[in-house]
Amino acid sequence: MQRIFFNFLIAMEAVFANRLRAILTALGIIFGVAAVIAMLAIGMGAKQSILDQMKLIGTNNIVIEGIEAQNVEGEEDTGDDGSQSDEKKPWSPGLTLEDVNAITKVLPNIEEINPEIILPTTAIQAGKLQKLKCVGTTNAFFTLNNLNLAQGNFFHSEHMEKGENVCIIGKSVQNKFFPEGKAVGESLKCGNTWLKVIGVLDRRIASNESLESLGIRDYNSDVYIPVSTALLRFKNRAKVTKSDIGNRGRGNNKDENYHQLDRLVIRVADSEYLQASADVIARILKRRHRNILDYEIEVPELLLQQQQKTQDTFNFVLAVIAGISLLVGGIGIMNIMLASVLERIKEIGVRRSLGANQRDIIYQFLFEAIFISLIGGLIGVILGIVSAKLVASYADIPTVVTFWSILLSFGVAASVGMLFGLFPARKAAQQDPIKALRSD
Repeated sequence: MQRIFFNFLIAMEAVFANRLRAILTALGIIFGVAAVIAMLAIGMGAKQSILDQMKLIGTNNIVIEGIEAQNVEGEEDTGDDGSQSDEKKPWSPGLTLEDVNAITKVLPNIEEINPEIILPTTAIQAGKLQKLKCVGTTNAFFTLNNLNLAQGNFFHSEHMEKGENVCIIGKSVQNKFFPEGKAVGESLKCGNTWLKVIGVLDRRIASNESLESLGIRDYNSDVYIPVSTALLRFKNRAKVTKSDIGNRGRGNNKDENYHQLDRLVIRVADSEYLQASADVIARILKRRHRNILDYEIEVPELLLQQQQKTQDTFNFVLAVIAGISLLVGGIGIMNIMLASVLERIKEIGVRRSLGANQRDIIYQFLFEAIFISLIGGLIGVILGIVSAKLVASYADIPTVVTFWSILLSFGVAASVGMLFGLFPARKAAQQDPIKALRSD
């Protein structure tokens, strides 16, 4: 160990005697390690962003939304003058609670199913007024969206059966109308209906970009009521009135939303059957809606998985490019060390004549290469972290620097120094001591 330590001290003395050359040699390692850390940070940031989006939408979910009819099978063409034909168009009841019952009866692997009725309204309390959305839903909504209560309770069975005037509010609604913090037990008027607050949700932290990209609302700013309350005390769009008779399905009032439900979210128990379940649901709705495509089915998790797969491929390409930088840095170390061997042949001869063996010479030059790589790796780690922070700040790209990425980069730098320093070290050790002493 003393002999190895002595060789290490000689190697350090040689490195510090040629500081400029050591720094220039380490540049390839510095930029290579910095590139690896920055690229991994960008890749991890993108992956974390996708995982956060999955948490927002939940896993194994199928989302059905009612839309304006896009396609009607068997629809009669209009006449040459643009007028409608006398035959009535096929009529769809829209997305309703009956669809929920039909899907529940057919699909055996449903874990949760939740209808949503979204009603824009105006909330009033103690002279304060705010426009918001009143969402008719069930307790499954909170499970599907990973929402917890900060105060109070969820809906009881009596609330759902009788359509009672109760609500659960988001955190932003509480801060607006009940800034003192006490909201449970108080009343809030939404439209023309007074609702008793029975619960307050925990704040859901999510960026506006994530909410917009996923097409979901800010759950902190909504008021939630039982779906039966929304239908009984607010508006039931599936209820046919006199003005609707003779109009629906004929192209009149196209802008009017006739769907009883705005949204239906289904969670299946096994992700393996996610796509198959979506196909079955599509066939059920096609039959129930009389072949009218007035609904849209999405599987957000599959879309995000495809996005993640694309991102992983992109990250792999970036990692390969960064790895090439490290390879170039290693070749630079080998070239400089080979040049150093040629310059220090006489030094090698003197050490051999004083009792150093081939192993001592190998240790000396190998320690030099490894030390240069480690110093370059350390500087590269710092530069990589700074670069990742700058990218996050100025390019608005999420980055996550992990401990394992730093450890990996530092380990690769040391390995590069050992691998590319071994050949010059062996070449130095194989020098003939007699010829080395004679060299100028």
